[in-house]
Amino acid sequence: MSADVQAALKRHFGFETFRPGQEAVVAHLMAGHSAAAVFPTGGGKSLCYQLPALLLPGLTLVVSPLIALMKDQIDALTRRGIAAARLDSTLDAAAHRTVMEQVRKGTLRLLYVAPERFNNERFREAITPVRISLFAVDEAHCISEWGHNFRPDYLKLAGFARACGAERVLALTATATERVLADICDGLAIDAERAVRTGFYRPNLSLTMTPVSAAERDGSLLTALRANPPGPTIVYVTLQRTAEELAERLVAAGCEARAYHAGMQDVLRAEIQDWFMASDQAIVVATIAFGMGIDKANIRYVYHYNLPKSLENYSQEIGRAGRDGEPAICHLLVCPDDLNVLENFVYGDTPHPHAVRGLIRDIFARGSEFELSLYELAFEHDIRPLVLRTLLTYLELKGFLAGGTPLYGQYRFQPLLTSREILARFEGARRTFLADLFRQARPARSWFHIDPGAAAMVLGTDRERIIRALDWLGEHQMLRVEARGLGHRYRRLQSPADPAALADELHQYGLKREAAELERLRQVLELASRDGCQTAALAAHFGERLEQACGHCSWCRSGGTELPERDSPGIPPGLRDQVDRLVSTAGGALDEPGSLARFLCGVSSPRLSRVKLGKQPLGKHPLAGTLTRVPFRTVLEWASAGRPHNTGNGLVNR
Repeated sequence: MSADVQAALKRHFGFETFRPGQEAVVAHLMAGHSAAAVFPTGGGKSLCYQLPALLLPGLTLVVSPLIALMKDQIDALTRRGIAAARLDSTLDAAAHRTVMEQVRKGTLRLLYVAPERFNNERFREAITPVRISLFAVDEAHCISEWGHNFRPDYLKLAGFARACGAERVLALTATATERVLADICDGLAIDAERAVRTGFYRPNLSLTMTPVSAAERDGSLLTALRANPPGPTIVYVTLQRTAEELAERLVAAGCEARAYHAGMQDVLRAEIQDWFMASDQAIVVATIAFGMGIDKANIRYVYHYNLPKSLENYSQEIGRAGRDGEPAICHLLVCPDDLNVLENFVYGDTPHPHAVRGLIRDIFARGSEFELSLYELAFEHDIRPLVLRTLLTYLELKGFLAGGTPLYGQYRFQPLLTSREILARFEGARRTFLADLFRQARPARSWFHIDPGAAAMVLGTDRERIIRALDWLGEHQMLRVEARGLGHRYRRLQSPADPAALADELHQYGLKREAAELERLRQVLELASRDGCQTAALAAHFGERLEQACGHCSWCRSGGTELPERDSPGIPPGLRDQVDRLVSTAGGALDEPGSLARFLCGVSSPRLSRVKLGKQPLGKHPLAGTLTRVPFRTVLEWASAGRPHNTGNGLVNR
């Protein structure tokens, strides 16, 4: 490694040496190559792009789905005098303008954005002229359709990197199996020999797994909390409601606890995060919305009140403990009853065959070029937006569709100066162009509305010129500009020879993903009940072989344990009449067995979220969620057959 790199490591970050794996990754990047870093949570992935960002000539663009990571890292970089900023949904228009001005002037070293930011044509237009020396993709496992947290937006990141002329790419993740790492390298064009994987095992983490029934769980958690010295603690739960209720019970028991989940306002979430970071004994009861990217080294305890969704999720979450190298306890309360809620979410993501057939008919009945509102399409076919985007991406990968740049259908602006004052600042053709542009705007109360596409046709110019003009006027405080109505553009490359067969193929793809998610749940229970070292088994899942048992997991300390039986109650006999009466008044929203099953199991869907009975949303009806504790497949068969059906603890094949 060059002396310049070593000097920068010391000067900017205060480190004399690299952590395992960091030096190899940085060396690949400084040599002009793309690379991948698979380090355990807390293993120092962020330095692999932060250090090169200070040494490379252009901007380092960091793509991350985690606002918490952006905020925390930018605060830390700013304290070190490193120019870094973020663009996310929490910024107001003035803050957004300030960041983009820094990008254009070249004063920023790192810019953090979410993958969805590339759907913003204004951002893509603004970032294209900027020199991107490094395109860093955090949580890169999201690019793999067989990873535990697949996001279709990630599949297009390689194209975005090429479009903005990125000189090198860095993929980072803590949770990649060998298959997922191969997907990452393939998707982002990274040579396999430049994928650096370090050891997963951290000897300072003690894995404790306690089988409990639902009734015993609160008592077991309080006993564990009181048995250990106070320290920064995260208690992970599945549902937002559980986070609120459990935090209240812990406060009543004398604990310093607060809830945290994605349903809270951004300001409140930031306040709770700051409170946790500053405290040495705070307890955050949180959904998985909390913790990702949180750089707090002295977290002593991570409890799982509910089962994690996968071993990948589990390893990420426990990896937030003990980053200072001191002993930390990771305690999983193993309650098989949690499978009902977790399986409900999995099954709720799989669209009914009827919905997929309707989607295919809809898509291929449109013209050769068309624009979609994903919100409206999800409602029309009652397919969750993330699942819908996945299906559309699948159609792109199969060569049926080509996605275009998403466009905002409507812009609106509010003058901060009069039109005469604005035009007085320009001369000649530019003045004439702006005067003609303003004439295309429709006045409302305090805003003017304009359709860039229609205006471009009238003015005989291209749409991008109009967008650039509006953005420029906004950045120079002449207009306040907002964009609305995101439309996703597609071009049909070919029509399916057999639409029904294609719909069936898409549905089978959904069933395969469903089976993979259920297998991940099974793996969690298998680890908890394993007859052997649990730490070694978890490491082996990520490709690391321990030479001997760890000596400090539950199995090593006390041997194996049996899990309690899963509670799988049947469907109340009197429910059919109540449901029939509701279905008859729900305006068709519950006619499909899948929709009815989701409703009864408390799983939201696009159509259910918009339907109202009188003044009350359908999702708030007393029958909503009444069968949360019943396996989804049992409820689906009951809804399909029109008669009670109970499979006990088993699952019926679909």
